[in-house]
Amino acid sequence: MKLHDVAIVGATGLVGRTMVQVLMERQFPINRLVLLASERSVGKELNFNGTGVPVHALSPEKFKHCEYVLFSAGATVSKEFAPLAVRAGAVVIDNSSAFRMEDNVPLVVPEVNRKQIFKHKGIIANPNCSTIQLVVALKPLHDRFRIKRVVVSTYQSVTGAGKKGVDQLADEIAGREPAQHTFPHRIAWNALPHIDLFFDDGYSREEHKMMNETSKIMGERIRLTATCVRIPVTGGHSESVNIEFEKKCSVADVREILQQAPGVVVLDDPKSGVYPMPLNAAGKDEVFVGRIRKDETVTHGVNLWIVADNIRKGAATNAVQIAEALALGK
Repeated sequence: MKLHDVAIVGATGLVGRTMVQVLMERQFPINRLVLLASERSVGKELNFNGTGVPVHALSPEKFKHCEYVLFSAGATVSKEFAPLAVRAGAVVIDNSSAFRMEDNVPLVVPEVNRKQIFKHKGIIANPNCSTIQLVVALKPLHDRFRIKRVVVSTYQSVTGAGKKGVDQLADEIAGREPAQHTFPHRIAWNALPHIDLFFDDGYSREEHKMMNETSKIMGERIRLTATCVRIPVTGGHSESVNIEFEKKCSVADVREILQQAPGVVVLDDPKSGVYPMPLNAAGKDEVFVGRIRKDETVTHGVNLWIVADNIRKGAATNAVQIAEALALGK
């Protein structure tokens, strides 16, 4: 098996560290792992297969000989350094929003639009975490019943805001003044319908990401409206999803399709207390679906509850899956 030189930009963040972990778990064929971060992280080491790998300062010279560079350091860093990595000969898999909606950049969830991986021109974009788990469940249902409209309400983990978000929640629960306020209001014992900036239409950037990215990934216009909410949990994002279809569907049909869908685990026995929860999704790569029930207000509609670990499938694992496809050539 051919071994590959891989770099991770933003290696010491929540997603970067998880990328290292996922590469180990999935036994990605690595020859050399290059860990890159800001100057303040230089000198740190991360464990990779029992060996301490040093963290270097991000610089274009570090991309030399790398075949794949996984970025998770924010859009500003990606815009500056991703083209330099491509120029050095690498394929970039970018976890930021920098390139997602550019026409010449594939936006990929391997379970949904794997073929797009091989249409890249040097950069492949990882979608928003909430979008990833949503489309993994939507795609097989759309293929069968054709989606007419989707209404999504998210319940998003503080891990989506990185370590600073986790630290703010921990400080507030402990009764300490947070060292840094990542959220616009207190997050402990609260729910904030405010993720990212608001636009003039009243929707947040996070909501626009879900609406726009879903259509690009699915390859056609999907009518979707979203409300994104931050809640004081770790472990994963949850989504209440209402879908109206063009074709007749039954709950049994929906459940069967999802049970056979790649990357999906159905947990749907609410009377016995069986349904997806972020606590149980934490540390796992699957998208969990439950509370499957008919929407009686429309002719062909269902409600779903979708949960996934936003740091793993919503970011790190999805990126590594893309790299795996490139390494395999299929």
